[in-house]
Amino acid sequence: MKKIFVTRIRQWYIFFTAGIFLIVAMLSGVLQPIFSNTQLTDKPQPIFHGNLAAPKIAFACNVFWGEEFLPKMLTTLDENNTKITFFIGGSWAKRFPDLVVELGNRGHELGNHTYSHPHPNTLSKDKNKEQILRAEQLVTELTQFKTTLYAPPYGEYNDIVLAAATELGYKTIMWTIDTIDWQRPPSDIIIDRVMKKINNGAIILIHPTESTAKALPELIKQLKSKGYTITTVSDILL
Repeated sequence: MKKIFVTRIRQWYIFFTAGIFLIVAMLSGVLQPIFSNTQLTDKPQPIFHGNLAAPKIAFACNVFWGEEFLPKMLTTLDENNTKITFFIGGSWAKRFPDLVVELGNRGHELGNHTYSHPHPNTLSKDKNKEQILRAEQLVTELTQFKTTLYAPPYGEYNDIVLAAATELGYKTIMWTIDTIDWQRPPSDIIIDRVMKKINNGAIILIHPTESTAKALPELIKQLKSKGYTITTVSDILL
């Protein structure tokens, strides 16, 4: 009897400890990327990751500058037979239409990153829609491809931003892993940031920077060696 009692005490202790850990983790945001895609309300929700059951990951490259580094990145992607998602800024597309066409011609997925890179949370619903539609129109005119994925600048979103995107038929895409490559860290830091946190369905946020262009060949090699398929954001959402 004493042995059974001790065993039950241990079981309750394990359950209690696990429950406390779960609560603390959720409050601290550790589990946000895992639970953030779960629709708990009728309101639109942002997407932080893809299918957790499949060993697929996606690069989400936001483009509003860095055009000088895109050729090297594209060469690396071609050499590795890899397609990713480029979120295009409208005013950037207007200045570099040939690059937008090239991205599409090489088979990469194109997403929407607003027209002028404003702070979405400061805009009305109509102004948010205007930003998305102006970028969409430019990309469609150049590539005959209609964007359906939206990456809000600065990672900003609120109910108004999400509603604006949803009403236009867009999914709002965030990220699982932020390389913080806009700070131009050494390429090995970028690789380390990704490999430490990589998991099924991860969306890896990058930009066209010199550091990212240098890191990409080794990063792709390491990801593939871990058994991951690198694909587009739309593909990992399936």
